[in-house]
Amino acid sequence: MATTMSHPIITDLNKRHTVKKYDASKRIPQSELDIIYEAMRLSASSINSQPWKFIVIESDEAKQRMHATFANKHQFNQPHINAASHIILFAHNPAYTRDDYAKVVDKGIEDGRTKPENREQAFAGFAFAELNTDSSGQNAAWTKSQTYLALGNTLHVLARLGIDSTPMEGIDSELVGDIFKDELDGFVCDVALAIGYHDREEDYNASLPKSRLAMREVIKVL
Repeated sequence: MATTMSHPIITDLNKRHTVKKYDASKRIPQSELDIIYEAMRLSASSINSQPWKFIVIESDEAKQRMHATFANKHQFNQPHINAASHIILFAHNPAYTRDDYAKVVDKGIEDGRTKPENREQAFAGFAFAELNTDSSGQNAAWTKSQTYLALGNTLHVLARLGIDSTPMEGIDSELVGDIFKDELDGFVCDVALAIGYHDREEDYNASLPKSRLAMREVIKVL
């Protein structure tokens, strides 16, 4: 049963659902895309690492390329590619380095968050990345986790804007990596997000009641 709590945020989240069929005639206005992109950029990440890249698939040509990535598996998600307004690839850096973190540190100095004379001290946070890095320099499990923070943030923003979505782990990461090799530039995409507006006649999931575990089962206040 949906919560009876009355608040705009809760109302929006109760309306949010995973779309099963999109209205291909509707496109998201650029003014709202700008909000979505900025919200994605502002997403939280461990040590402010931002080890991600968001590839937005908008043009018909790009959609055809993404459509082709379903040649071998997960065809149930393939119809979303051309019907949704946009597809966003959430990609992570599988081998995040100190040089990558240096870009974050230097941007912090530029933005006035860190004093120039404290640059070296600012690298202290990178120790956490090192704790999650194996002997070959790989830390994909950690960086991939950060993309899910961005994904969750994006889903909430979309709900507030009244824009529908479908998170898709059902993609062929290897084929996505091949077809979008130049754009990904070494990053890895294991999850994508379709966004747009649901088909009011054929999106069966839109009319189903919201179902979540009871508050007492998932929230423990000590």
